[in-house]
Amino acid sequence: MNIMVVGVGGQGTLLTSRIIGRTALAQGFDVKLSEVHGMAQRGGSVVTFVRYGERVYEPVVEEGEVDVLIAFERLEALRYAHFLKKDGTLIVNDCRIEPMTVVIGAAEYPEGILEALSAEHTVRTVDGSAVARSLGNSRVLNSVVLGLAAREIGFEKDAWLSVLRETVPPKTVAVNEAAFNAGYGA
Repeated sequence: MNIMVVGVGGQGTLLTSRIIGRTALAQGFDVKLSEVHGMAQRGGSVVTFVRYGERVYEPVVEEGEVDVLIAFERLEALRYAHFLKKDGTLIVNDCRIEPMTVVIGAAEYPEGILEALSAEHTVRTVDGSAVARSLGNSRVLNSVVLGLAAREIGFEKDAWLSVLRETVPPKTVAVNEAAFNAGYGA
C-alpha cells in the first residue's frame, strides 16, 4: 500500500505519517517512511510517503502509484494529484492556505480545485479545520483528516486509536480521539 501525505508546515503532516506507519507496523507489515520537509517551518510544502506491505524495499513512491493521497490543503492536493493511481483515493482537508506567491500578488490561488480533482479522481473531503475548532483545539485537524483516511486505508478502528493514544502528547489524547472519531464518521 502506497500512501502520500501532503500539507503545509505546521498542519501535522509528519505526525500523521508516523501514526499511519506505526498502525501498519502493529498489524505486522513491513513499513518504510520518507519525509521531505522543504520550507515547512515557513509555511512551505511538506511531503511524506508511507509504504507498507509484506516486504518493502524503498520508501519513495513513483508518480501514478499512490493508493491514498492525504492532503491537508486544497492546493497541495492539486499539486500532488499526479502521484495517485487511476483508482486511487484523494482525502482532502477542505481549507485554503495561500502560498507566499499568492500573498505577495505574484500568483493567483486557483478556483475550482476540488471540482477539477473530482472529475478525475475519487475525492473525499472534510473541513478538518472547522471540526477541530469546534472541538476547541485547531491543532487536531490532522486527526480529523486521518480519521476519514483510516476508512480508506483499512485496519480496525481500535488499532488506529491505540496507536494514536501512544503517539500524540498525553494531554491531547482525548481531543485527538474526538477529532479522529469525527473524521472517521464523516
